[in-house]
Amino acid sequence: MAKTKVTREDALQFHMQPTPGKWEIQATVPMTTQQDLSLAYSPGVAIPCEEIAADPATAYDYTNKGNLVAVISNGTAVLGLGNLGALGSKPVMEGKSVLFKRFADVNSIDLELDTEDPDKFIEACKLLGPTFGGINLEDIKAPECFIIEQTLKEQMDIPVFHDDQHGTAVICAAGLLNALHLSGKKIEDVKIVLNGAGAAGIACIELLKFMGARHDNCIVCDTKGVIYQGRTEGMNQWKSAHAVKTDLRSLEEAMKGCDVFLGVSVKGAVTQAMVESMADNPVIFAMANPDPEITPEDAHAVRPDAIVATGRSDYPNQVNNVLGFPYLFRGALDIHARAINDEMKIACAEALAALAREDVPDEVAMAYGKKLTFGRDYIIPTPFDPRLIHRIPTAVAQAGMKTGVARRPIVDMDTYEQVLQSRMDPTQSILRNLNTRARANQSTVVFAEGDDPRVLRAAVQYQRSGMGKALVVGREDDVGEKLTAEGLSEAVDELEIVNAANTDHLETYKDFLYQRLQRKGFDAQDVHRLAARDRHVFATLMLAHGHADGMVTGATRKSAHILELINYVFDAQPHDGAVGVTAVLNKGRIVLIADTLVHEWPDENDLADIAERGAAVARELGLDPRVAFLSFSTFGYPVSERAEKMHRAPLVLDQRKVDFEYEGEMTVDVALNPQAQENYPFQRLTGPANVLVVPARHSASISVKLMQEMAGATVIGPILSGIGKPIQICSTVSTVNDILNMAVIAACRVD
Repeated sequence: MAKTKVTREDALQFHMQPTPGKWEIQATVPMTTQQDLSLAYSPGVAIPCEEIAADPATAYDYTNKGNLVAVISNGTAVLGLGNLGALGSKPVMEGKSVLFKRFADVNSIDLELDTEDPDKFIEACKLLGPTFGGINLEDIKAPECFIIEQTLKEQMDIPVFHDDQHGTAVICAAGLLNALHLSGKKIEDVKIVLNGAGAAGIACIELLKFMGARHDNCIVCDTKGVIYQGRTEGMNQWKSAHAVKTDLRSLEEAMKGCDVFLGVSVKGAVTQAMVESMADNPVIFAMANPDPEITPEDAHAVRPDAIVATGRSDYPNQVNNVLGFPYLFRGALDIHARAINDEMKIACAEALAALAREDVPDEVAMAYGKKLTFGRDYIIPTPFDPRLIHRIPTAVAQAGMKTGVARRPIVDMDTYEQVLQSRMDPTQSILRNLNTRARANQSTVVFAEGDDPRVLRAAVQYQRSGMGKALVVGREDDVGEKLTAEGLSEAVDELEIVNAANTDHLETYKDFLYQRLQRKGFDAQDVHRLAARDRHVFATLMLAHGHADGMVTGATRKSAHILELINYVFDAQPHDGAVGVTAVLNKGRIVLIADTLVHEWPDENDLADIAERGAAVARELGLDPRVAFLSFSTFGYPVSERAEKMHRAPLVLDQRKVDFEYEGEMTVDVALNPQAQENYPFQRLTGPANVLVVPARHSASISVKLMQEMAGATVIGPILSGIGKPIQICSTVSTVNDILNMAVIAACRVD
């Protein structure tokens, strides 16, 4: 999998647009009428205030405390950058806040405290206690982080969790459980060497000991070597707790014959000779970031029997904290926990380990482009696994209830799991899976409109994100000027610019085009103008001849005109089976609307074809298709000649015996609203429709543009389906991100 490239310009632009920072606050209640305002503030707000004053536990009922976590730092140990100060840490803390929301639907606010005094830090956190349901400490240097966390855990009645310590420890423990299972070893028997006695390292070894690892079998090393009983140099009380009686003095000596190596240190700390000296079936967790203590390639070169994990996403077995902290807090918040204890952390680790041993869902396999099965290269679940949200918090909540830290135990765990599943935005999962598939495919995508700055930015992002290769149709000097004006001058050398003047294939393209158009009123000169001067036609010819895997266009010309140009090269008329499918994403829902491009006024057979193409695209996007044929009528009422074809189209699918759900004709509210569907118990959809087949192209266009402009929906498409090659047509109002999404879909070969 290609490594992502992030430049300073990309990072700064991302944090500045569309608005500075990474999150905003939105109201969850109506704020429209005077009555709304009276209830939200004075006088109505006085009533819940009185209730909470009388019974503080009701704060979880009347405020957002029960789903609100503070991410708090003083910036003394920011990533690998050191002490950047409180303000310098804010982008990281904002990032942590959005991860909470993205992965577990936990609301989070970042707070940066401008002090390096542990006592002041502790006092500030304590004073904030009434506001939050939990506190996530982040990027605080050792040993102050130990003091701060321990004191706050003792003095506060909400969970306090230092993710740099315990997040890494939990994921490490999950992976180690499975690695030892595969190696046929038990945690109480193995010899473990830890290199790196900072916050994460100490937390890792403490949790493993709590899970059964024997103190005398655990050797901890730091920059000065083995931490042994009697050592005085570079020691503190946290290191001393893990000192052992031993004659070993160096990491090299400690690793001889050991079963497990845990690295939370620096690149290159482990040599091949050290790995070679380990016991049979060694387990190596080289978790230094961004570069591990030893790469998996180097470790496997001398020890093919090794199981290796790193902190990197481009290697198997990534130890990724996002597998832990969102779900730990989700489970803790949902039982109104007083703390996150060791039993809850172990429950999280064991649940993660168990999940990795189960069959991997098809949507995850589709995202990675391969079947993932439990084994040496898959001992930890991927962050893309949709089961995480309902499996991990459930285990954490049960452990919290069992150990007595729950204020409000969950009575019905089955219902709780269903609630957890409904929390997640399925559209984010779909987009994330598409991005992963694109990185696995490494497709070459041609961007037809290199004269548009939005297209150029999207092409740069596509390539820098590790998706594959971007080809831009344009003139070198013009592209260079536009990239420079966008602050992307260094990208000029990264992108490959293609045009009629620098290609070796122009004559081939012209011959091909002439054969297609010579009996349609085009002479050789017409064909030359099309192939050499029209960027859309040139890009389409590249795609037709296999010189690109996918194509993105439409940012500068209307889709109807683009389709006309595409038809010079491909057969994309209604009778050719071509269909335009547009994805509309809004408020956690995704629907596909068809046909938005090709069929002006389809009949019932055309509508059935459109439904089949729409269902195929839905499956490509990871959806289980449920097709609704839309009209202004529902199952024959009101009676109208205009609705008749929408009634007949499902009958055509009945004859074809297709393998997806479909129903109609019906109004859009019946198609999308389960409660409205209950009024028609005979109807065949098992849930809200996700593929909407509309009566005509004009109604499709109106629907899409209305959702985009009035509801702020994200629109992807139209996806031109049914011609055998991925051609994605964005709209003229597309943002850079919209164009990038289209490129990703093209890279996934969705057609």
